[in-house]
Amino acid sequence: MTNIEVFKRLYKDYTKKYLSKILLSIFFSLLLAGSTSSVAYLLDPAIKELFIKQSSSLIFVIPLLIIVAFAVKGISLYLAKVIMIGVAEEVKKEVQTDMFASLIKADTKLIDGKHSGKFITNLINDVNMITNLLSTAILNLFKDSLTLIGLLSVMFYQNWKLSIIAIIMIPLASFTARSLGKRMGKVTNEQMHKTSILNTYLMEIFKNHKLMKIFQKESYEKKRALEYINTLKETSKKINIVFVRASPIMEVLTGIMIACLIFVSAKLVVKNELEVSNFFSFLAAMMLAYQPVRSLATLNIVIQQGLMGSRRVLPIIDDINEIKDIPNAKHLKLTNGEVEFNDVSFEYKKNDLQILKSINLKLPGKKMTSLVGHSGAGKSTILNLIPRFYNIYKGDIKIDNQSIYNSTIDSLRKNISLVSQDTTLFDDTIKNNISYANLDATEEEIVSAAKFSFADEFIDKLPKKYDTIIGENGIRLSGGEKQRLSIARAILKKSSIILLDEATSSLDAETESKIQKAINFLTEGKTTIVIAHRLSTIVNSDKIYVIDSGQVVGEGKHEELLINSKIYKNFYDKQIKRS
Repeated sequence: MTNIEVFKRLYKDYTKKYLSKILLSIFFSLLLAGSTSSVAYLLDPAIKELFIKQSSSLIFVIPLLIIVAFAVKGISLYLAKVIMIGVAEEVKKEVQTDMFASLIKADTKLIDGKHSGKFITNLINDVNMITNLLSTAILNLFKDSLTLIGLLSVMFYQNWKLSIIAIIMIPLASFTARSLGKRMGKVTNEQMHKTSILNTYLMEIFKNHKLMKIFQKESYEKKRALEYINTLKETSKKINIVFVRASPIMEVLTGIMIACLIFVSAKLVVKNELEVSNFFSFLAAMMLAYQPVRSLATLNIVIQQGLMGSRRVLPIIDDINEIKDIPNAKHLKLTNGEVEFNDVSFEYKKNDLQILKSINLKLPGKKMTSLVGHSGAGKSTILNLIPRFYNIYKGDIKIDNQSIYNSTIDSLRKNISLVSQDTTLFDDTIKNNISYANLDATEEEIVSAAKFSFADEFIDKLPKKYDTIIGENGIRLSGGEKQRLSIARAILKKSSIILLDEATSSLDAETESKIQKAINFLTEGKTTIVIAHRLSTIVNSDKIYVIDSGQVVGEGKHEELLINSKIYKNFYDKQIKRS
């Protein structure tokens, strides 16, 4: 996107609706410019009438006018800033909301392809840069431009010759701003990249802190962290140096200009072409003009930062999902819950390794089907394709003879529950974690789900029971307790199709028995597709598919596969040895 396209997009989507407030802020900026200019102008009659002519009639009037001018200046500046702060925070909220909404609806492939730490950097740091562009930059552009115009008017009114000399500074300041802005854009992009890397690293450390401790890598990670922080420090240092680089340049230009003005002014006074009162009024206007000129000189830096942030955030907001409803998609109607894979091929990226190769499955409704095979065979991919976490590249998947690709995603996922071995829980109460499946569930329904998953046994022992905060991803719970909460959540959803990835971790016999009973209750009378690890699950399944290298290499019941499938026989023998 070009700079003009970015500005048009930001105006159309985020600032246009606040145009009346922005115009009101510009009005107060106009008052600010007028009052600032009047302060400089009033020095002319003040010196001439009060000090040279020593007029007593204006001894109260002129000081009073100066007080009024400063009061209007202060109030106008305050109101202009308050209005733009309000606009900025509204815009910030809307940009973050749009970005979050896009990420929530985004394809799993997009989320998997980028670390969450980088998305957080986009959501916070980049959006702040956009906010500065749409608030600070807009306000300063109008406030300082109008003030500069007012002060230049006073300067030209007092003496046009001196004004010509002073005005030479503006194009020099503009050239400085342009060159520094380009440099700032590059450095800002680098800083955001380094920040996202640091955020990613910190999230990994917090997530894997036990691993770090058990392998005694505290010193190693401290060294790595220092490298990341030091790299970010150097980049931030560059930004701040570039930002303040305008100051010495402006100071030198101002010094040269003032020296020239004093020299020329002295010549004009000697020739009686300039009065002392005019000179002091001109000098005051010029000194007051220094701040807006300096501000406008650094304005391009803020603009470049905002443009860089926009180029990272807007593509996320504009991301078009591959997984979406087709026009006139139909509501999926379940009767028996039979799932079919017809000649399905799948790869995570085009022209990448093929995960599933023309696979055909017929998973009977209201019965349990087990998927058995070595790690990496494609079992988890099969489960992920049923709720359309990913789209297939070839073939079709049907439920009760209805293509899931012709059905609405909402009606499809409404009928599916997923219980993964990687249990995912929120840093919230037990009650809220269970009710996440159905936010309208009653207290009785939540307790009932906990009871049938045998989670109530440990919940009732907790001091706050269902109101207990379980920590990040349930850190305060054991593995078995987390699994039971996950099952309770699935029970509460009351879905017709259950996708179950059995946990491979060993549990004590009592916990294992309770989880098995909870799963039996969850899957009773439901279409259940399970990635089976427990021997009892495999043997009791109504149908078993043996998956190897993305292909079906065997299917049938347990007894049949022991005879017909060498892979299954080897898998079974290993399970027997483990047990």
